[in-house]
Amino acid sequence: MKIIITEPAPGEEDTVTINVKCMSDNIMRAINLLKNDGNMTVYIDDNAFMLPIADVFYSESVELKTFIYAEKAVYRSRLKLYEVEELLSGSDFLRISKQVIVNVQKIKSVKPAGNGRFQAELVNGERVIISRQYVHALKERFRL
Repeated sequence: MKIIITEPAPGEEDTVTINVKCMSDNIMRAINLLKNDGNMTVYIDDNAFMLPIADVFYSESVELKTFIYAEKAVYRSRLKLYEVEELLSGSDFLRISKQVIVNVQKIKSVKPAGNGRFQAELVNGERVIISRQYVHALKERFRL
């Protein structure tokens, strides 16, 4: 693969051109990262949708598949969970376990769940567990 980077002339817009013989998962991931303008590409079956990042409640990895949970729908992502985390970095998302990243704006309440873990109830009524090793980051974020 050859990568060419050029600087646009003054007043020109940044442009990305991708020439590929065959679309691969890596190329799709790169496109998704480039297109992130407050949205993320998600899928139901083979149908692609642009989901506003603010509508994401949490993302979960199950058996090497990444799911994106909105208020009333569950989508698939072609990104790995760490790639979703990178995509959402700098926003209101927090990793709460090895498998889950949550939108802290969607947390309604937090309470201890035993064994050093916490449970977060989201505004849509769903509950997610915060693992012991991620409780410190949660406490910092909520100033608990």
